[in-house]
Amino acid sequence: MILGRPMNGPVANTANPQAITLQKKLGEVPHRPGVYVIRDRFAKIIYVGKARDLRRRLANYFTPSRRNRVDIKTRALIDSAADYEWHLVKSDAEAVLYEGRLIKEWRPKYNISFRDDKRFLMVRVQMGDAIPRFELARFRKEDGARYFGPFANAGALRTSLQAIRKQFGLRSCRPLEPTERDFKHCLDHVIKNCSAPCVAKITREEYKIRVEQACEVLVGKSKEMMASLEAEMEKAAEKLDFEKAANLRNLLKDLRETSKPTRRFTRKSLPNSIDPKADVLELRQALGLARSPRTMECFDISNISDNHIVASMVRFRDGVPDRESYRRYRITTTKGQNDFASMAEVIRRRYKRILSEAAKNDRELADTQELPAEALERRTRSSGGESPLPDLIIVDGGKGQLGMACRELQALGLHDQKVIGLAKEFEEIYRPGESNPVRLDKDSGALRLLQRIRDEAHRVANGYNELLLRRRITESALDDIPGVSEARKKALLAKFGSIARIRKTSVDDLAETSGISPALAALILEQVKPSPNKPPKNT
Repeated sequence: MILGRPMNGPVANTANPQAITLQKKLGEVPHRPGVYVIRDRFAKIIYVGKARDLRRRLANYFTPSRRNRVDIKTRALIDSAADYEWHLVKSDAEAVLYEGRLIKEWRPKYNISFRDDKRFLMVRVQMGDAIPRFELARFRKEDGARYFGPFANAGALRTSLQAIRKQFGLRSCRPLEPTERDFKHCLDHVIKNCSAPCVAKITREEYKIRVEQACEVLVGKSKEMMASLEAEMEKAAEKLDFEKAANLRNLLKDLRETSKPTRRFTRKSLPNSIDPKADVLELRQALGLARSPRTMECFDISNISDNHIVASMVRFRDGVPDRESYRRYRITTTKGQNDFASMAEVIRRRYKRILSEAAKNDRELADTQELPAEALERRTRSSGGESPLPDLIIVDGGKGQLGMACRELQALGLHDQKVIGLAKEFEEIYRPGESNPVRLDKDSGALRLLQRIRDEAHRVANGYNELLLRRRITESALDDIPGVSEARKKALLAKFGSIARIRKTSVDDLAETSGISPALAALILEQVKPSPNKPPKNT
């Protein structure tokens, strides 16, 4: 199962065609946690790894400039690689569990960890026992007991289990059915960690109810224990007992990690990576849209310097990229690094062009008194086609960028166009007319869809900026001088060879060049003189 597809676009030249293919494929890898699998030319799995950021990790293998920095073993792995695939997970814990499962099944030759028979810890409780108890296990048996896990963090599990036993008064002794004789040697009841059902301090029915409540905590369905510990932590902090508060904070962290739901990974139930249609439907519900946003356009601004301010527009259809519709823009009317004004310019240019092209192709749209969006949608519906306007516009940024986008859309008559802003710091969604942002669950498909669109727009914008910077390096200082055409520039460089030699010549010598007047020669010498604040620019 290959989850990635080669992306279109220029890449660095390498001697190995297979390396070029693997590097191209990096553009499809998301910046999300997951597990990756590397195969050789016989499609055999040779390595399994996990990462918090899949693209960055795989880039360490398949970016040519980084190849020489790795050790001999990793270089051998890279040389053997013919393809790779990846699977997304919800958390780091799931990544650890899934990585371990795959390594144990396939035993890749470049993996060392997890190749033994040691398994992740689970919690076992046999509810059929007279006095059930929680115990740790590494293998799941068909014995009628309830199993919880596996758990990736053994330390957090042991701490959580100890806290659960204390909270609900559960026994930790080993006998299958403890008696009064065992009670005489038990210290848990003395320190009030056990409710002592073995000597009828509590009935066995009441004890089993406590066990059921503890099971609810392990699967994350009981919030009462968490709330109690949080209240106790706050009281300790108010009394300036910071050591106790810190211990309770760490305990809460371990409990949350232990009780967080995780999926069981088996050969028959591989984790799903992306379900675009389901994510689109979830996004519609989260934003309260009247219809599913089948087409979405996202805008991002990239400004490394005042000279290179660019924007990107990426279009997604049914939750997947529509690369043929991508657009790149040079910001021309905005001076300086102003993200708000730059966003306004690119929104204005994009949708003004769409409306003008629609009116040019349909005179009725140009003469109608309807709002542009309504007229365009009516004509599209009557012709059975698809509107060139998207169902949802996404701007990378918060209230400022969203406000500028709304202003430009209203000026174009697109009053009902759906638009949101996605602020990256806290992944907040801003909507027009609402002061409070929307925060979606970080594991929700709707948020992951928005992140994929935003990250793609960011990638395209940054790539365009880097392309312009590379071009700028090869440009000549003569390109910035008014009146110096491409033909005149070639004539000057053919005669003098370089900008450095032009600086040393005189106005009269320059004026002898075909097409160069004395006035233009004087302007050229003035422009190519190096500024005291910046180094000279050569061809």
